[in-house]
Amino acid sequence: QVQLVESGGGLVQPGGSLRLSCAASGYIGSIGTMAWYSQAPRKQRELVAAITSDDNTNYADSVKGRFTISRDNDKNTVYLQMSSLKPEDTAVYYCNAEIVGLSMSQYDVWGQGTQVTVSS
Repeated sequence: QVQLVESGGGLVQPGGSLRLSCAASGYIGSIGTMAWYSQAPRKQRELVAAITSDDNTNYADSVKGRFTISRDNDKNTVYLQMSSLKPEDTAVYYCNAEIVGLSMSQYDVWGQGTQVTVSS
């Protein structure tokens, strides 16, 4: 079994910053693309940022220049540095990863979500 555990959410004022972390654990062989998604109330879950195993990144237009995704392969962890936060960034943020287990089974794994609230 493999799992993702997120941390780092919270309440922040507009213009502030937060860093989200997501660590994978379990019987992991390798990890492919890792990504962050957001889901605001009454809206569909949408991609925020993704990073491949060789560090290619892509971002939603709404966060370009404000958010940075990175990963530490030694720690099986992906990060999302969020800056210049806006009220419209308020959402539950979910981590996602493509994981190959030690038995070569492939998993599309989701974290439990962490709430980010941007408000004065």
